[in-house]
Amino acid sequence: MLLRRVYQFFIIFCLGLGILLLIKYIFNLSDYVIPGLADIWQVFASEYKRYFFDVINTLSVAVIGQIASICLALFVGIIGRQATWFGSFVKVAAYNIQAYPIVAIAPIIFILLGDGFISRLLIAAMICYFPLLLTIIGIMSEPIYDIEHFYRVTGKMRWQLEVKIRAFENMSKLTTVISGSATLAMAGTIVAEFIAANAGIGYSIRIALYQSDLSKVLAALFLIGVTLSVYQGFLEWTGGLIKNKWTGV
Repeated sequence: MLLRRVYQFFIIFCLGLGILLLIKYIFNLSDYVIPGLADIWQVFASEYKRYFFDVINTLSVAVIGQIASICLALFVGIIGRQATWFGSFVKVAAYNIQAYPIVAIAPIIFILLGDGFISRLLIAAMICYFPLLLTIIGIMSEPIYDIEHFYRVTGKMRWQLEVKIRAFENMSKLTTVISGSATLAMAGTIVAEFIAANAGIGYSIRIALYQSDLSKVLAALFLIGVTLSVYQGFLEWTGGLIKNKWTGV
């Protein structure tokens, strides 16, 4: 699973790089516009250590933001699963609020909180929160009649058991959406760093853009892709492990 994620990324990155080089040679563009393969490799060899630690810095913020989003989405999703007026209100509010582009709020967050850790964390959490919330509300609101009927008839149904049954039956969906939200959390953090932060790989990409250095941007994108692929592979492996533990396999 982990290897599949990584080699899929390698294929996509190599295809993208190949198209870029093809454009360079077809239109005879200078190395200043699109650098050659040797230049890209030289920059990567000289910058990979610094960029690697920048990516780890960004990933650490993204992971914390994602964990906060998962906890909040689970909390709201469990409340919103109820077929009551309050449950319906929570669902409608979630659907309406998620329609607003969160990135548009980012400058306001930076004005109010500055360009430190909290701003990056808040934007990362907000960007991956709503997709998580909508999926979790959908899963928690959908009864598993065949299984839940027995516990309701015997009077053993509790809300904890109901949540556990629905989570278990939809573990594949939950794993997929949590793995997908990792991309959103990472993207949110990079956007935050790109706008006004003073650390992380987004900040380094912004500096590379000011220098019009495409080689540095490509080196940063490569390290972001590899790191994110490993993290998503880890999340999918963890999801499979939890499901196996619940089933006693």
